[in-house]
Amino acid sequence: MAQLKTELHPRNRHRAPYDFRQLIKNCPDLAKFVAPNNYGNESIDFTNPIAVKTLNKAILNFFYNITWDIPEHFLCPPIPSRADYIHYIADLPSASKSKKILDIGVGANCIYPLIGQREYGWSFVATDINPLAVSIANGIIQQNGLTEAIEIRLQKSPSNIFEGILKDGDAFDISMCNPPFHTSLSEAKAGTKRKWKNLKVKTDSLNFGGQGNELWCPGGEVEFIKRMIEESVHVKCKWFTTLVSKANSLPSIYKALDQAKAFEVRTIHMGQGQKQSRIVAWTYLN
Repeated sequence: MAQLKTELHPRNRHRAPYDFRQLIKNCPDLAKFVAPNNYGNESIDFTNPIAVKTLNKAILNFFYNITWDIPEHFLCPPIPSRADYIHYIADLPSASKSKKILDIGVGANCIYPLIGQREYGWSFVATDINPLAVSIANGIIQQNGLTEAIEIRLQKSPSNIFEGILKDGDAFDISMCNPPFHTSLSEAKAGTKRKWKNLKVKTDSLNFGGQGNELWCPGGEVEFIKRMIEESVHVKCKWFTTLVSKANSLPSIYKALDQAKAFEVRTIHMGQGQKQSRIVAWTYLN
């Protein structure tokens, strides 16, 4: 059995505790949310979505020189774990030094293309089924002068993953995806309630936000990834990857990859403290 990771990737900029004084210099709005936690360390209230978003703004500005903001109710992702995904797929074998990445379900936050471009100079094609999310992501790209490096495409068919968004001649080094892993809104809320209960926190907040297709879809992550695998057979890409939130989803995913005749499958374990996740990567090339 593979050993679970309890630390971030060695190249991840967020392995050390945040210097909140420095972050506040870059984002003064953060100051009002910072206070000592139960251990006497400076932190924020992670049940407060506005505090979480303001922390993200500060992190992206300080570490990546990115100006960033999103409206309320859109997914506001934890930056360290998102950066980890980028660093781990950077370790996959590829003949191309200047990688071209396909991000499925980029969301309004546009996190993966922003971090991947800043860290490795990658170019991205990123897709989403929500026209408003596409518009917001495009605004962030334009604001940061990254229109030559990042292209956002609207997926008009919610039932498709790759089909309908690829152009003639498209070829990628890596595709990536953070799929909606719940099967319904009620399941998403129940999962959040369990998390807060385990942490002994009294709140009903979805602290990282998210709505609709960002959090759930029929069949959850298993059905979404199975569709992705089925369509991936016809896509010119060296490595396909996806986050898998639930360990019990893996057997169904491995079975689908076996049926698709993937040449090689890798499972990359990630973790930060008590939180565990994994990337499943596959290729049809030998």
